[in-house]
Amino acid sequence: MKTFVVIPTYNERENIVNLINKIFALQIPDLKIIVVDDNSPDKTAQAVAEAQQIYQDLYLVRRNGKLGIGSAYIAGFKKALSLQAELIIEMDADFSHDPQDLVRLISACENGADLAIGSRKIKGGKIVGWNFRRHLMSNCAMMFSRLLLGLTTRDITAGFRCFRRGVLEKIDINTIKSNGYAFQEELLYRTEKLGFTIIEIPVTFKDREVGKSKLGKKEIKEFFVIIFKLKFKKI
Repeated sequence: MKTFVVIPTYNERENIVNLINKIFALQIPDLKIIVVDDNSPDKTAQAVAEAQQIYQDLYLVRRNGKLGIGSAYIAGFKKALSLQAELIIEMDADFSHDPQDLVRLISACENGADLAIGSRKIKGGKIVGWNFRRHLMSNCAMMFSRLLLGLTTRDITAGFRCFRRGVLEKIDINTIKSNGYAFQEELLYRTEKLGFTIIEIPVTFKDREVGKSKLGKKEIKEFFVIIFKLKFKKI
């Protein structure tokens, strides 16, 4: 199946080319990569452009500034859909998601799932590199969200996902309002409510080793605001 991996970047020059190399080394049939860069000061886009001289299945979407991870994914999804993607994968640029797990996510969708999620929250899944406080905050936020919104998926904020084309078309990604890390929550909520088949695949999530985390107080606040807006149908 024609598969596109969408990777948003902001100051990921130290990671992105290595990640691209490892993904293409898997030799997954008909797989292509779309990097969406938000005008990274460290010239991430330049590094990707140089890699395009090696890989013909590597695409680069350049944006004018730091516009948010949600809108970056949407830009990448639109590009993939325009190129007739059948499967669309989202993943981080910092190696927190193991490229080797791409094979299992793709296989799950090829075998009937509409959405396959690389899950940290089911048996066999785990997180490496987080301290107690971050584990506690994450677990409490997820438990609160799942109860309030009636979600059955365990890992609602996972950013390692493989969608069938039809899911993103039915959701109408142009109407998604959230832009930070709450984007994952809204996208999942819409997918569940439309009755699509969702499968969680256990993965090991490794906290980034190179570069700085983009998660800040603004993103945490938006996460909870989006929960209430979804609950009371304000979006």
